[in-house]
Amino acid sequence: MSPKRAQSFAAKGPPIANDQTMIVGAILAGGQARRMGGVHKALQNVGGEIVLSRLIARLRPQVGALVLNVNADPALFAGFGLPIVADDLPGHPGPLAGILAALDWAARAVPSARWVVSIPGDAPFIPVDLVSRLYDGMRRQDTNLACAESAGRTHPVIGLWPVALRFDLRHALVEESIRRIDRFTRRYAVATISWLAEPVDPFFNVNTPDDLARANVLATRTASG
Repeated sequence: MSPKRAQSFAAKGPPIANDQTMIVGAILAGGQARRMGGVHKALQNVGGEIVLSRLIARLRPQVGALVLNVNADPALFAGFGLPIVADDLPGHPGPLAGILAALDWAARAVPSARWVVSIPGDAPFIPVDLVSRLYDGMRRQDTNLACAESAGRTHPVIGLWPVALRFDLRHALVEESIRRIDRFTRRYAVATISWLAEPVDPFFNVNTPDDLARANVLATRTASG
């Protein structure tokens, strides 16, 4: 996602330095997991640990607050100690709806928040420098959005979003019926930040039972490395 044009939403504020309270982490686990037979991908075990627990441990030190987006029974996730928000749009419109729910939650619950970093609930190897590199890249490239890339492939769901974008995003979802993240973000300038994919792609995600088996193999590689 290369820069296209200037943003229409609020301008950037001052650099955050070490003020993590300005960034909320959002774990998106609101999908229907059809390729996993309907089981919740975030609740699967990778490397002896629940995927969601791995994500919380990796993301929590990088942000000021965490929120979980799920559309299933919230009781299934109550033991993780996170606030839970569901999509407020009908018909399971996809990850953009989860991002919108997280942006709206951040605006209500964390008044100091200026950005939300989104990650999928099925990516057990999210890097521990995700937020700092996305933020620094956004600043260097003078944009208000950033997304991750590895092995020459962009990962639009793994990105940094200004809370002020929630109004534009709701309009795009409701009035324009936009569902694809890259279709929405192409109208803005986006900083794309690359990570190495070796020894393990940090954005490998678990969509199928075969992916789950592969993730367990990869988990042993990261543990030994």
